[in-house]
Amino acid sequence: MKLLDKIGREFSGYNILESGKRLIDRKPLQCSLYVTDRCNLDCAYCTEYDNSRPHPSLDDLKKWIRKIRELGTMRIALVGGEPLVHPNIVELVRYCRELGFATSLTTNGFLLTRKLLAELEDAGLQVMQISVDRMTPSPITKKSFKTILPKLDYFRDSKISLHITGVICADTLPESRAVLETGLSRGIPTEVRLVHADPLQRFRVDRGPREELESFIDSMIERKRRGEKVHTSEAILNYQRSLLRDEHVDWTCMAGYKLFFVSAQGKFWICSMVHTDKHIMDVTLDDLYANYRKKSCQKGCGVYCAVSASLLVEKPAHVLGKEIVARAKRIPSMVRRSLTPNTDKATRGAITHPDGTHEMDGSTKSGPSADNGVTLRKSV
Repeated sequence: MKLLDKIGREFSGYNILESGKRLIDRKPLQCSLYVTDRCNLDCAYCTEYDNSRPHPSLDDLKKWIRKIRELGTMRIALVGGEPLVHPNIVELVRYCRELGFATSLTTNGFLLTRKLLAELEDAGLQVMQISVDRMTPSPITKKSFKTILPKLDYFRDSKISLHITGVICADTLPESRAVLETGLSRGIPTEVRLVHADPLQRFRVDRGPREELESFIDSMIERKRRGEKVHTSEAILNYQRSLLRDEHVDWTCMAGYKLFFVSAQGKFWICSMVHTDKHIMDVTLDDLYANYRKKSCQKGCGVYCAVSASLLVEKPAHVLGKEIVARAKRIPSMVRRSLTPNTDKATRGAITHPDGTHEMDGSTKSGPSADNGVTLRKSV
């Protein structure tokens, strides 16, 4: 990819400028649509899969997508479950793009192949988020980086913007720094987020020692300020640090208004944690606006997409300003890499092990091949 194209992607509309159009009206910015409840993994902290439920039909999904667009929504995030298990996922991406949505997809990456990525790119997918939690699998999470590492080469000439995200908890913390280092060493925007509780403030897994968690988040803040590709806003990193310190953060939740969720049964959800029985087809703009208020579940909220949108709408100049500055700091290193292309080859295969050592060949050794669809459940 040419240098100017790379620089342009740093400031492209999906992550920064697109947001501005919904800061001055009463229409929603983003919807997360569950295209299925089914998943090929069974991570212990996850509350968002159910293999007993069938996929929603293509016709129903298209009907809900049209409704979401009619409400004025600009972005749609295709989520699950695992979206790639839906047999019509490519057609759904194409349909979203035909309706004018900025479109992203969140996946664990295990089912991704070169062919499927090419089909998703041809359909117009703009952003893919791959969730990995550790370098190696554990009883808590199967989303290991080494399993999907060879698949990252698929993106070298792809128009799809890739970023990596993980979850910090006691189980993943020993390898979280290695996850971050491995992603950043390859020039991939990467972040690791603090595990969140449910609306009743209960954690499904051990959160981990506060001092270590806080130290890790502090390190991401510093790296973000230096211009490294830590893929989250400084506002969210500061918010997570405040959660650990039990500090009060004054904000007004925009969930159910500027962003909302639609379940795989077509139900309108305020966010991933707060559900309603109202069907998306019955939702009006007035219904959305009624959710523009402080909510009883705000304290300790870990639905970071909701927090992020809320902070963006409340303090757009502050949030966007810092993000633009952080991204601008990336340009000198991009120029240096373009002048020394062998640098990319040297870092492309880098793996950071949990003990801090590095492996440069990028192989998974005993792991599955890059094009194998790894299924850990027989039920899918």
